[in-house]
Amino acid sequence: MTDKTYNGWTNYATWRVNLEIFDGASCNDYYIGSFLEPYDVGLALKEHAEEFIEQSSPEGLARDYAMAFLSDVNWYEIAEHLIEDYISDNEVTE
Repeated sequence: MTDKTYNGWTNYATWRVNLEIFDGASCNDYYIGSFLEPYDVGLALKEHAEEFIEQSSPEGLARDYAMAFLSDVNWYEIAEHLIEDYISDNEVTE
């Protein structure tokens, strides 16, 4: 079995999407404060990333590859990371 982790993340896709799309963003940008369940946040993040790709790239092979790349992302892991940041920034108790 091969270790697929990358820079402390589940895999390269998760690290890269977090870095390129979500790193440095405010959790409030994704309404994370209104729901702190990683599954729900992960769904919202996935939807945001898909919309970002659709709006920023023309239809074609490159867009298809970018959308396929998203299928390897661990959205739950990114959501947990953003929720942890939100909680520490806002001193929210669960």
